Amino acid sequence: MSGPLDGFRILDLSQIVSGPFGTMLLSDQGADVIKVEPVVGQDVTRRQNFARGGLSAFYINGNRGKRSMSLDLSRDEGRRILLDLAAEVDVFIQNFRPGACDRLGVGYDDVRAVNPDIVYVSISGYGPDGPYSGRPVLDPVIQGLTGMVSHQVNPDIPFPDLVRNIVSDKATALTVAQACTAALLARERGSGGQHVVIPMLDATLAFFWNDGMVAHTMKGDGVSPGKTLAEVYRLTDCIDGKIIYFSASTAHIHGVCRAVGHPEWCDDPRYSLEGFVRDQQNLVDFGVMTAEAFASITMADALAGLLEADVPSGPILEKEEVLNHPQVVHNGAIATWEHPSAGTVRSARPGARFSETPIEMRLSASHKGADNREVLRSIGRTDVEIDGLLADGVIGEPDLF
Repeated sequence: MSGPLDGFRILDLSQIVSGPFGTMLLSDQGADVIKVEPVVGQDVTRRQNFARGGLSAFYINGNRGKRSMSLDLSRDEGRRILLDLAAEVDVFIQNFRPGACDRLGVGYDDVRAVNPDIVYVSISGYGPDGPYSGRPVLDPVIQGLTGMVSHQVNPDIPFPDLVRNIVSDKATALTVAQACTAALLARERGSGGQHVVIPMLDATLAFFWNDGMVAHTMKGDGVSPGKTLAEVYRLTDCIDGKIIYFSASTAHIHGVCRAVGHPEWCDDPRYSLEGFVRDQQNLVDFGVMTAEAFASITMADALAGLLEADVPSGPILEKEEVLNHPQVVHNGAIATWEHPSAGTVRSARPGARFSETPIEMRLSASHKGADNREVLRSIGRTDVEIDGLLADGVIGEPDLF
């Protein structure tokens, strides 16, 4: 057995990141994922920058380990093939705009008719209905709508900004992976198949809420004031660069005092967690004092002092430095492998380790349509029939470059 999801099969019609990254995580955990793309056109991440040998890094990072089909769903035979595949799988995932799959004849009711136990996952920007339902969407738009952008205020440069990472897409993808496994577990317990609806808006808001909306969690009067993490998160300047540390307890706060050579500050009750909660000006004053102290010492001395005081801290690494960080290397967190056309490739290993069902990463990434024959044979199509489908344009030639 290879991975906890070994034996489960997933039909993945999703594109870009919100679906593909989620299904890649499921593939890493052992599921057999078949990615379906159109004969004309493709997942737009295939042709991004940082590409070699006909594959982009962006595509590999969201589609590693999947088999690939190209299929024309505007053709009756293309839809028949898709439904034949859907009859054999456990999960069907798509992130078309609401209603598009129904119009194509591959919506939830169509798929359920051939596979009553299917877990059918519909990802959309805003949900299946409502005032924004039919609008186009990409990650930064959802960041703006969920309050995430207005939350990104650097205390030193007070204006909002985007998270420079597709956090909405990836929060949705994590929700997809978790929801799929939950629905499969429910099915194994006798609940049968079901339709799982995942709006990016909802997934991102749920992801953001924990810390981002603390000031809006309790309604009404009588709520004590406070500062959000966004207001206190900041980098710290030393003589030769910047570090990051965070104090989450009085012990940490006093550890910072000792690290910057001012243990006497520990005796002042203002500089404690209780003191900060009692009067937020104490936190502001402490920030000014420690910033001046850190600015007079080197990064190495600052980090050594913080480590000795058991305060969470670390350097600000460039991406290239991350690759060779001793803990990253020790954990084996990055896999290096050879792709037949893309050459030497690096991939981050899955974050979860399973003691009894260990993960074996499928270190591959298929060109569009590369697995057409293999997949079609698995549902009983002969080579003669497959040749006919290719000649008629129902499937496409493998797109190798």
